[in-house]
Amino acid sequence: MAGALRKTMVYLGLAEDDERYEGYDEYDYDEQPARAEAPQQPERSAAVTPLPQRTPVARVVRDVEVGALNRITTIHPRTYNEAKNIGESFRDGTPVIMNLSDMDDSDAKRLVDFAAGLVFGLHGQIERVTSKVFLLSPAHVEVSAEEGVPAPTARGLFNQS
Repeated sequence: MAGALRKTMVYLGLAEDDERYEGYDEYDYDEQPARAEAPQQPERSAAVTPLPQRTPVARVVRDVEVGALNRITTIHPRTYNEAKNIGESFRDGTPVIMNLSDMDDSDAKRLVDFAAGLVFGLHGQIERVTSKVFLLSPAHVEVSAEEGVPAPTARGLFNQS
């Protein structure tokens, strides 16, 4: 079996046809080689010092100063290269309105995927306002919709369900 595999690999150029390796294909894996017994060593033991038990500590990844919400950034990207601006504004704790109406569909979808990852990584929320407008809100900002107003149900560009 290994000989056929080796020949196939040589044929495909994945291995070299070298006679030095011919003996390796004929090894009998069921036969155990005889082992020379090593001289017995006396057992030695050492005292074991137990590690102190540590209690799990909750870590704050980022401490965001929560104050009055006085700024919302609106970004109208034309290319995917402007994703950096969205990420920097959102990372600073500023809500971002992302209007993708000036972008082609493939770049817009990539930007929505980027924004979803950004929001997930920083524990925020993403909400569709219209078919091509999204609101990215940081963790310390609460967004509530008016009661009685249905959410947009446009089936189209960003429906991935």
